[in-house]
Amino acid sequence: QVQLVESGGGLVQAGGSLRLSCAASLSIFSSNAMGWHRQAPGKQRELVAVITSGGSTTYADSMKGRFTISRDNAKNTVYLQMNSLKPEDTAVYFCYANYHGKNYWGQGTQVTVSS
Repeated sequence: QVQLVESGGGLVQAGGSLRLSCAASLSIFSSNAMGWHRQAPGKQRELVAVITSGGSTTYADSMKGRFTISRDNAKNTVYLQMNSLKPEDTAVYFCYANYHGKNYWGQGTQVTVSS
């Protein structure tokens, strides 16, 4: 069983930045991919960013140029640097990891962007 623990959420003003962290209980080097989704109140969960074991990244269109996903294999941690935050970025952000075709999810961390 893989456990994922997110941290770094909080309240920030529009235009500000936050960095989310996701620490995995297993080596992320052996994962196929890790990433972030988010879910705003009353909306479906949506993809934010993904990073593969090879380091390739994918972003949702609305996050391109503002968000950066990265990984530190030595720390078993994936990061999401979020810049130029907007009120519409307010959501619970969930980390996930894919190991051998199975997805594991963290509990989520709240990000609130005030206008």
